[in-house]
Amino acid sequence: MKVLLIGDSCEDRYFYGDVKRLNPEAPVPILEYKRGVTSKGMVWNVRENLRSFGVEVYTSTHPEEIIKTRYIDEKSNQQIMRYDEEPKIEPLSFDFPTEWNNLYDALVISDYDKGFLTTEKIFELTSRFTGPVFIDSKKTNLPADAYIKVNELEYERMSYCNYENLIITRGGKGAEYKGDLYPAEKVNVFDVVGAGDTFLAALTYGYLKYGRIDKAIPLANKAAAVAVSHRGTYVLTKEDVNEILR
Repeated sequence: MKVLLIGDSCEDRYFYGDVKRLNPEAPVPILEYKRGVTSKGMVWNVRENLRSFGVEVYTSTHPEEIIKTRYIDEKSNQQIMRYDEEPKIEPLSFDFPTEWNNLYDALVISDYDKGFLTTEKIFELTSRFTGPVFIDSKKTNLPADAYIKVNELEYERMSYCNYENLIITRGGKGAEYKGDLYPAEKVNVFDVVGAGDTFLAALTYGYLKYGRIDKAIPLANKAAAVAVSHRGTYVLTKEDVNEILR
């Protein structure tokens, strides 16, 4: 399996510590720093999870570095604050070579609406690629013939549109497709960061493996359940994948 993956990327930084008191200067908690963790997020998280399923991935993203820093109380796993550094992102300008249709089995677009992918470019890429297209985007105007993954909040913003292949992730309830609800795995939710990326990667793999979206969605639900059971931006392990595919 070979996938062309295009989208926004970032570096996720997690600063963990203990919160034991409030700042006397203002009613905000003081985090006593204990440790830090850095990982690659957004499109890089999709890529790594696709690789966990054994998929060969070619990735196109912007050179500018977005940094998301989260300050977290380790005991409660409560996020105290998030600080984002977002430079100006230059939009993707290359034209889609037609010969790429012979190289890749699917096109995956992971768009956080940071400026790298314009609406026009998404439509252009989707129209030129002859295989299945999977899109996770913050935009509301998207190609209707692609498989589009949205969460509940995103769906509320785009519910007036008539998308044939809309997949709505509904948190602990599962995922909905064409009126059918595919139940989520029952797990203890620890951290939802990156779960949508994991779902998108597993959805793509499942579709390429089975050739049916109704087979891919339960697999994606299982993968997302593993992701939310761990702290921070989590990449599926070989053991995770074996359990998901069992």
